[in-house]
Amino acid sequence: MSHLSPLLVQSSGICAERGEGSWLYDKDGTRWLDFTSGIGVTATGHCHPKVVAAAQEQVAKLVHAQYATVKHPNMLALTDRLYSHLPKHMDAVAFSNSGSESVEAAFRLARQATGRPNIVVFRGGFHGRTMGAASLTTSNNKVRTGWAPLMAGVSVAPFPHAYRYGWDEDTAVDFCLKELDHLMITECNPKDTAAMIIEPVQGEYGYYPAPKRFMEGLQARCKEHGILLIVDEIQAGYGRTGKFWSHEHSGVSGDILITAKGLASGYPLSAIAASKELMEHGYPGSQGGTYGANVVACAAALATLDVIEEEQLVARADKLGNQLVSQLEGLKAEHDCIDEIRGAGLMLGVEMVSAPHTPDGDRAARILKHCEQNGMLMLRCGSHGQVVRWLPPLTVTEAEMEQAVSLFEAALKET
Repeated sequence: MSHLSPLLVQSSGICAERGEGSWLYDKDGTRWLDFTSGIGVTATGHCHPKVVAAAQEQVAKLVHAQYATVKHPNMLALTDRLYSHLPKHMDAVAFSNSGSESVEAAFRLARQATGRPNIVVFRGGFHGRTMGAASLTTSNNKVRTGWAPLMAGVSVAPFPHAYRYGWDEDTAVDFCLKELDHLMITECNPKDTAAMIIEPVQGEYGYYPAPKRFMEGLQARCKEHGILLIVDEIQAGYGRTGKFWSHEHSGVSGDILITAKGLASGYPLSAIAASKELMEHGYPGSQGGTYGANVVACAAALATLDVIEEEQLVARADKLGNQLVSQLEGLKAEHDCIDEIRGAGLMLGVEMVSAPHTPDGDRAARILKHCEQNGMLMLRCGSHGQVVRWLPPLTVTEAEMEQAVSLFEAALKET
């Protein structure tokens, strides 16, 4: 650890040596139930046998086929497999390595295709840490602080955080759509606006789903003004919310989709999808990268789709998520420190408070440490670190879920 950057701080004190399913192990064989899933990455669990076999087989044949130089079968097969799960108008895919990289590819395409400079984002969104992606991020100022000026042309509109405002959902949606209209009159002329980008379920800000009527309102405004709608499915996509894509809850698919995290079960891979017609409006050479569509990562991604389909993980996430909500609501009724439970499927957040609507990040941190000391890893999010995330692998068993709820209940009682 003496040579690791001190700016990279781990949320736990664990040094993991291996993983299996829902579990992480250190060198001594001590194990922890992993309800972080690598921040939603290991959706098929650690080292799923099918994914391991696919990667091992590929490593013995070809490790790197630079995709701006040559094609390879895994990349071509993956585009077809992805298309079977994408909105049907999205028939072109471009690969990158990380979520941030694909976010930048998405708004680059939007600016080039429309000839317009501006991007509208929504308060609380997290889109990445690179210069452009950080410029779109407002979930926490730690991503943006200390390296201004960031990218120009970004306007921030309110997101209907009904809980934070203390309103019902309809009131929050009405307010936010009116404010968006006001923003386009006073700050961000639609004629200068290339795109709006939104997480259909916000991640880092606290697991807030975008209401259906809000998404429909965005789609209507985008169509009226020729603005592209970008849906960031990096954390909430790939079955996490009980639908293959989180935007399916609203029926609003947008014009560009971004995916990463669960795409390849831990191998670095991300992608954007759009129509071929839209992609053709980008500039030649504007998409690419040394490691994008790595052949081993694509093999893992193909195996990941096999697992998701064969084990029916999307439907399973919906079923287990509903069961988990019921259990957490039972704990909420017994513990005043829980103010709200939000999210969908196996992407749930528990709002911890010291009094109603008073975020308690310290309590959430103590709960996580107690869980770690007793064999379970969890994460926090939210503007004050007050939201305890439930982010297990989609392969989690019901017995493991029961164990996790029991450990969380014990932490609530003892912290």
